[in-house]
Amino acid sequence: MAENSEPVFQVNTYTEPVVIRISGRVSYLNALPVSKFFCRMEELDKRNFIIDFAKCTSIDSTFLGIIVGAALKVRKKDPPGNFILCRLRKRNLESVRNLGLDRIASVDTGDFPAEYESPGQCLEANKKGEIENTKLVLQAHENLIEIDKKNKSRFQDVVSYLKNQVE
Repeated sequence: MAENSEPVFQVNTYTEPVVIRISGRVSYLNALPVSKFFCRMEELDKRNFIIDFAKCTSIDSTFLGIIVGAALKVRKKDPPGNFILCRLRKRNLESVRNLGLDRIASVDTGDFPAEYESPGQCLEANKKGEIENTKLVLQAHENLIEIDKKNKSRFQDVVSYLKNQVE
């Protein structure tokens, strides 16, 4: 996969938990399909997710913040849901731990369960407007601050800038 190509998001909603497989580089520029997918899964009352990062070459804070937002929502359900992040590469694992995602999601560094290996369907890329993208990035960073107050100093300038852009 070329470095600048769009990532591929494969999902299998027929398993329990729902499986999301990520290939390529994920950033604020291309994370909207997963955000919208989590909204659809919330409407269907899906609560348990495995996110497979084996082929994910890099992730940014926006994408991790989207995961946080979805994980916070399912944890508030009765019974609460669960997120498992698996097969993270070293740098991605460091980002997950540094931003505190391991506090709200299980991080599995072992083998991926064979029963979840079916490829699933690909999420379609959504072209977004500038304001929609700005709101997504803002919400993602506010989610990161919510799970770990240390993230406030990391992202306060970003959040402040984005709030001004949205207003």
